Amino acid sequence: MDLVIRGARVFDGGGGASHPADVGLADGRIAAVRRAGEGPRLSGRRSLDATGLALCPGFIDMHAHSDLALLRDPDHSAKVAQGVTLEVVGQDGLSYAPVDDRTLAEIRTTISGWNGDGADVDFDWRDVGGYLDRLDRGFDGQGIAVDAAYLVPQGTVRMLAVGWADRPATEAELARMRALVAEGLEQGAVGMSSGLTYTPGSYADRAELTALCRVVAAYGGYYCPHHRSYGAGALEAYAEMVDLTREAGCALHLTHATLNFPVNRGRAGQLLELLDRALADGADITLDSYPYRPGCTTLAAMLPGWAAEGGPEAMLARLRDESGAARIREALEVTGSDGCHGVPIDWAAIEISGTGSPALAGAVGRTVAALAAERGEEPFRTARRLLLADRLGTTVLQHAGNEENVRAIMRHRVHTGGSDGILHGLKPHPRAYGTFPEYLGRYVRELGVLGLEECVAHLTSRPAARLRLPDRGWVREGYRADLVLFDPETVAAGATFEAPRTLPTGIPHVFVDGRFVMKDGRRTDVLAGRAVRRVPHR
Repeated sequence: MDLVIRGARVFDGGGGASHPADVGLADGRIAAVRRAGEGPRLSGRRSLDATGLALCPGFIDMHAHSDLALLRDPDHSAKVAQGVTLEVVGQDGLSYAPVDDRTLAEIRTTISGWNGDGADVDFDWRDVGGYLDRLDRGFDGQGIAVDAAYLVPQGTVRMLAVGWADRPATEAELARMRALVAEGLEQGAVGMSSGLTYTPGSYADRAELTALCRVVAAYGGYYCPHHRSYGAGALEAYAEMVDLTREAGCALHLTHATLNFPVNRGRAGQLLELLDRALADGADITLDSYPYRPGCTTLAAMLPGWAAEGGPEAMLARLRDESGAARIREALEVTGSDGCHGVPIDWAAIEISGTGSPALAGAVGRTVAALAAERGEEPFRTARRLLLADRLGTTVLQHAGNEENVRAIMRHRVHTGGSDGILHGLKPHPRAYGTFPEYLGRYVRELGVLGLEECVAHLTSRPAARLRLPDRGWVREGYRADLVLFDPETVAAGATFEAPRTLPTGIPHVFVDGRFVMKDGRRTDVLAGRAVRRVPHR
């Protein structure tokens, strides 16, 4: 064997009792798991003393926004240091494949707040297969930091087939969208995502989404929607996703599942009852969440959907126009825009976390309300100024979550972990650097919301099952040697809202494909990650 890990307490990923064991690795696989006192001592070319440490499968981030970060940052310690060995990208219905030249330019502007404008990336692909091939090559043909799976982004698909028109798709346009989704799945995508508060994907009606989900079902993938509301009407929005995927016969994964704003305080039980009824009736449903209250998105995403009709340049034109700006303000502040989940915006809860323009960096860390007060103007005027000067590239934190809902949802038996980590910006949400150690340190050790064995299952075998990965998510012989060694007594997220790029503590070793990507608490130069393609459905 290449390496024997000795004396660790093994949490195998299944949620059962942990046990001391030695684990041998060979050729990127787990070659042997030898419990203490059973059989002869394992031997290998090297050994690692893991006394006092927990050994578990690598963590799977079910909601990541590392679509470009994986290609521009070979270190990628934001995820590697957390013990993440696989990320699922292509989230919220907006990503970089499939595209043509027109839509690539549009998508780069639309989600520049998530990933930057991509000026430092060679976009040498146009389809899903090309993007996955690019992940395989990574840096100088050596790969990427961790493995990555991809979801076909429904909003990008609609951008290609329909454009930015807020109307039902024609039969021909729907046929093209179905073909694009099928092609992406054939090329290796694991499912399809939507961002139903993000344009232009939000313009799709239920019939259109159901038709596309039938394609996903035919390939054994899953549908991963950011649904139509996490605020007013959130429970109805969840119910819509459950109903349409059951009609389509498609597996459903509810992403960053939460209930935000005062209107939803204490209502997690109603959501879980909805899910339990569907599960009892045979629905295939999972969900993910991050262990924090605030959310993170772009400032432009909070505008009403009609303001984006025609694309990013049309939105900018409406913001420049006084009458258009007045309509946008009315939707934001009075009626509650669909982009802000039907709730009138609280400018004191909107904190600037990043800007595309360095000239605007002074706004980072300040709320829109505070910036407006400093200038002696109304908050909407400040927000409008930022959007125009930054060409929609401003990223924000929205302080709107409910802790009781966060805790209740993470306890559910179909829950998995997803960071929703946006790595771009001067002051990103700490979930990008801290989600997985935050679960282990705060919600397991400090608060006791989850038991350690159970929490590990949430972060490993459950997401592996959703992704239909037959050899990941467990510490078992023959499985991939994607592993994490951590100290249950000290593991903690270093990232805070004040210092969000601080790395965690208590995770000394991380393996991808049997190779150290973290060793003794430091990032190695190993690039063992590759694209993970959909396992054909039988």
